[in-house]
Amino acid sequence: MAKLSLFARRRRRVRTALKAVSGHKPRLSVHRSGRHIYAQIIDDAQGKTLAAASTLDKDVRGKTGATSEAAADVGKRVAAAATAAGVTKVVFDRGGFLFHGRVKALADAAREGGLEF
Repeated sequence: MAKLSLFARRRRRVRTALKAVSGHKPRLSVHRSGRHIYAQIIDDAQGKTLAAASTLDKDVRGKTGATSEAAADVGKRVAAAATAAGVTKVVFDRGGFLFHGRVKALADAAREGGLEF
């Protein structure tokens, strides 16, 4: 078997832990690239996205998503969209990304916006 990268190992470890803990809660999934950050709330039981936000949204476009301020804005937006969809409790899926910087800023802003995780 080929060796997995550190990112792939973290992603597998996080996803395994989420499956054990999640129960019937939707998952707040975060993806970051060099330029943008994306967040979506996914109901894995139905296979549907309940709410989403990113730095590519029309009203945010033009700003870069490579800052903690932009990540916090995305966190607030996804929390607002989630509460509009009737979701208050989620499980945080950081993917294979470390919980600091932009990922942490997004999580803190989502908590301030009313999401519990």
